[in-house]
Amino acid sequence: MAKKSKMSVLKRQRERKKAEKAAMKRETRGQKEKEKEPSDSDVASADDLEGYGLGSESPSDEEEDASNS
Repeated sequence: MAKKSKMSVLKRQRERKKAEKAAMKRETRGQKEKEKEPSDSDVASADDLEGYGLGSESPSDEEEDASNS
């Protein structure tokens, strides 16, 4: 077997450490994005919207009413 130089071993270790760090960043970024996604409890249901007075009309209906006047 050929003798490995100390520099190539150190270089390989640096590259492996850099790749592990990048993998950790990707993992934490993925977790943060999952936390940002709205959960079911954050989304208002139709009943909730009707309770606020926003349920039955859509924005396009309001625009049509305004243009007909």
